[in-house]
Amino acid sequence: MTNSMPTTISASGSRRGKTIIGAAIALGIGSFFYFDLGTLLSLDSLKTNRDHLLAFTDEHYATAVVLFILAYIAVTGLSLPGAVIMTLAGGFVFGSLWGTLFVNLGATAGATLAFLAARYLLHDWVEQRFGDRLGPIQEGFSKNAFHYLMTLRLIPLFPFFLVNMVSGLTRVSLSTYVTATALGIIPGSFVFAYAGRQLGSINSLREIASPNVLLAFTLLGLLALLPALYKRFAGKST
Repeated sequence: MTNSMPTTISASGSRRGKTIIGAAIALGIGSFFYFDLGTLLSLDSLKTNRDHLLAFTDEHYATAVVLFILAYIAVTGLSLPGAVIMTLAGGFVFGSLWGTLFVNLGATAGATLAFLAARYLLHDWVEQRFGDRLGPIQEGFSKNAFHYLMTLRLIPLFPFFLVNMVSGLTRVSLSTYVTATALGIIPGSFVFAYAGRQLGSINSLREIASPNVLLAFTLLGLLALLPALYKRFAGKST
């Protein structure tokens, strides 16, 4: 009787914590769409307000950096649309190199929050429900997690938010996830931040994500996957 009480309290606290976090996430996402904040994260809005953004940054540089990183964390942490526009804005306002750095900090932190939320809210349920079937996949992913994640980050065909959430359901360690994310998003962040410097000449995001650029990212992603493939086939041959 006495031994079961702490377990019951712990389970109850865990459920309460999950409910609070889930409600907070739902509130954040709901507020974004209810107040139509997505209109602010559009190419037209960015081009319209570019003079105001530059003026504010010139007068309050440190504040602008902090607000930008926090906003990026919110967008990626809640899996909201608009990260590409924010990367363009970062490059336009802060320059290609500093913009890439600030984008990387915000995107990595936000992706980590999304990863932790998915792991905290859904991981146990997925393990209990599909553990037997996912066992081999989990084992393979955990052995080559860094290379797999680098590939997923480098190839823009895989949605950023989806990689965040699915990774949280695997057994990849937090340190591996953060390292692979921070390194893997550098090329894409730099390309869009650099494009942001030519904001006035951009009329569509398709002009940036050209077939040649996408092909280059894909080749980078496959290159990152080669060590994992080599390890796998070399192990089989021995």
